[in-house]
This record gives sequence, structure tokens and C-alpha cells, in this order.
Amino acid sequence: MVAFLFLPRVFGFWVFFCTSLYVSPSPVNVLMEVLSPLVPCLEPILLTEQGRKPTGVRVNTVEDLRVFLLVCGLRKVKDPLYLLKAFSEWHAENPRVILIIIGPKVDFAFSAEVEECVRRSDGVFLAAERSQEELHTVMQKSFALVNSSVSEGMSAAILEAMDLGVPVLARDIPGNAAIVKHEMSGLLYSSPEEFVSLSKRLLSDAELQETLKKNGKRYVSECHSSAKERTTYRQLVDMLH
Repeated sequence: MVAFLFLPRVFGFWVFFCTSLYVSPSPVNVLMEVLSPLVPCLEPILLTEQGRKPTGVRVNTVEDLRVFLLVCGLRKVKDPLYLLKAFSEWHAENPRVILIIIGPKVDFAFSAEVEECVRRSDGVFLAAERSQEELHTVMQKSFALVNSSVSEGMSAAILEAMDLGVPVLARDIPGNAAIVKHEMSGLLYSSPEEFVSLSKRLLSDAELQETLKKNGKRYVSECHSSAKERTTYRQLVDMLH
């Protein structure tokens, strides 16, 4: 197991998490509709808070949603805008799927651009940076972890999602392809259209979901465990003496 903490899959965190979302326009307020049956006291806040707009997602509970989570600092190399148009079009066909982008504002000018684009994109949300423990809880409540980077070294978010048993959909770049084996430990896509196609396939294929979860977790355990990393670092230190 990699060296980070886990929290239980608690619904309550979604209340805390969703209240910071930037919401894009359409007919129904998903935050009120999803949360008010479970947390009635939030309904007046969600209805009156500035910046909240309806989204068009019609579901009875959070469990009805299929959340695709994109974890990244808001900077151009992470390319968080890459999937917005294709995902919004897919969301129009299937309102149960939503994309949540979560991470710190690294490039403030670009972050403002991302915020504006998200506001105009149905089914796409932007959430503020969270602690590692909170982020892992969000991952566990998500259907899949998404990576859309132009360039990566070794994505910690991908490895953490694998270890948490969350399927990974990653952009097909060398850094991602080095740790994600297509259709074995994750899915690699080369275009927004291919992302949607693979996501639809994953949604409808329970066997593929389990394969990716099992193999992803095994890969992290075998290649990136904290015990092995400690041993490797110890060997490197010994070589320097």
C-alpha cells in the first residue's frame, strides 16, 4: 500500500465538497436536488447563494451520479480545458455523468480562464483545493479518475486512484503510458472523442471496471509500495557511503 491515509466512504463529505462547486447553467439545480433530500437545512443556502446556477442533472441521490474526477493544479500543462466541450456534449445525452475539476490555482490568469469556461460548460464543475485526506474521499466516491495533461512525469493522482481501487482514464502521453497499461490497469485516450467513447464503454462494462480496479491496485502494490520505496532509498544511501 502506498504511503498515504485513507478515509471511509462517507456521504457527508459530499455536502462539504459540493458547496464549493462552480456550477454551469441548465434547467435544474443539481446541488439542491441531490443534497436537499438528505440535508434539508442546506436547501435555502443552495437556492440563494450567489453564483449557483442550475445544471440539468436529474437524480434522486448522489449515488445516481457518475462522477469523473480530474485532479490537477490549474496550469496549462495539465490542460483541464481539453475535455470540456466533449464532456458537456456527452452530459447533454446522459445527465448522470459529471466532470469535477479539483485542485489549486497555480497559474492565476489561467485559473480565471478555467473558471469562466467551466461556468459555460454544462455538466462540468470546478472545486477548490482540498486536503489529501479529503481528496482521497472524493476519489473513493468517484466513478473514475481522469488525467488530461499535456505532459507528466509520474502522476501521483493516478497512482493514488489505482491504490484506492478507482478506475483511471488518462491521456495517452509517455508519462501516463509508463504507469497505465491500456485495458489492463487503466484506459488511455488520444482525443476528447476517444475519452467519451472509452468512458461510455467503462460505464456499461462491469467486468472491465473490476479488471482495471484489481490490476491498478496490484500494480501500485508491486511497483510503488512504501516498503519497496524505503528499501530502494536505503540502497541508494548505502551506495553513496
